[in-house]
Amino acid sequence: MERKTGTPKSPAPARDQRLKAALKANLARRKAQAQARGQGKGAPQSSEKDT
Repeated sequence: MERKTGTPKSPAPARDQRLKAALKANLARRKAQAQARGQGKGAPQSSEKDT
């Protein structure tokens, strides 16, 4: 059987770069969502539970 020459021997660096980019995008998205909500740090969200 022949080995494919087009594939990298070590896919780890490409995977690390992909994961790093995904993490950065996720963090940016979460930060934007938090700013859009006007969320204060440590402030609990109010619930309408009166008993």
